[in-house]
Amino acid sequence: MSDDETKEISRRLAQSGKVSYADPVILHDSTKSQVVVVPFFIPHSDHTELAVKLITYKKVPPPDGWTIVQDKSLSLKESPARRLLAALKAHLAVAAENEDGDYIALRISGGIAQIGDHDPSVVAKALSHALCQPGIIEHLQNVELKTHFVNALQGAIRLSEMRAAMAKLRELLQSNENGEPIYQQWCEEHSWAFGNAYVMRDKVRDIAPGDKLDILLPTVISGYREIVELKRPDMNVLNWDEHHKNYYFSSEVSKAIGQCHRYIDVLHQVAAKGLDDHPEIVAYHPRAIIVIGRSANWSREQARALHGLNHRLSGVVVMTFDQLLAQGERLIEILGSETNSDNDVEEFDSELQTFDTEDYAPDV
Repeated sequence: MSDDETKEISRRLAQSGKVSYADPVILHDSTKSQVVVVPFFIPHSDHTELAVKLITYKKVPPPDGWTIVQDKSLSLKESPARRLLAALKAHLAVAAENEDGDYIALRISGGIAQIGDHDPSVVAKALSHALCQPGIIEHLQNVELKTHFVNALQGAIRLSEMRAAMAKLRELLQSNENGEPIYQQWCEEHSWAFGNAYVMRDKVRDIAPGDKLDILLPTVISGYREIVELKRPDMNVLNWDEHHKNYYFSSEVSKAIGQCHRYIDVLHQVAAKGLDDHPEIVAYHPRAIIVIGRSANWSREQARALHGLNHRLSGVVVMTFDQLLAQGERLIEILGSETNSDNDVEEFDSELQTFDTEDYAPDV
């Protein structure tokens, strides 16, 4: 009889009058032996306990005629019987796979997986691999999932994507890649790295004839647009004035600042009430972020100098690619922490809205 067939079970009172039993179920039957399981129902004041007895019989051949003689038996109460059942189900699932390896079998109770003594990180890793299978993804589309599960899954996927993005940026910087179009593409795809103060970038970049911006970022609170101007990582950011003993912006940064001031004027003029072809894009007294150069090997004095120079600019902030990397990684750290308070997130939002270059300086 297959597992999905209906079987009639007859429960009868035993001669002792203390327990009931059902007909034996034959597990094995050959010319020499037979194995059966006999279910017993033990009544208690508040429930009935199921116990089983495994009995093996030997078949004795002629001349005395074929007779069945009990060989040995094993009794199991309900708890070990249930563990035996769970073990059989789990190992049957493994048997269905035709490869050796490590498997995790989870018990489902009330629609909830019980991980028991399994390492949660191992279970999560196994689950992530399972959810990547096309058949599972297709089935999940037709299943009404719990809201908290959907949110957690989306959050985990988002964090994974963000970590991969920051790893890519770190790889580009460590390999001394200096192609501006490569960083342009990266920043367009991962504009979240500029902070929680902004939402997804605009696809529009042309604001006036001859003026094509690198990135336009809408702010979360007002929706007004701000400008991101990208330069190459190999460009110099600060020069040292030996005579006056101070740092000052390099010619590359000075040119970028002048370029951004013109962009700010043009954008404010043409988009104060919305661009002609894109009225949803509004810029009112926009600001600009310039990303240029490297600062991985900077001293604290250099970071302090950039901090001071930035605070004396109007509407323009200069940051390095290493600071952008540190800012993105800090955002991931905040979002990925399970112990963050709302105050931590609010404080970080404020930190990114008023970017402080000195806070991202190396400790040297």
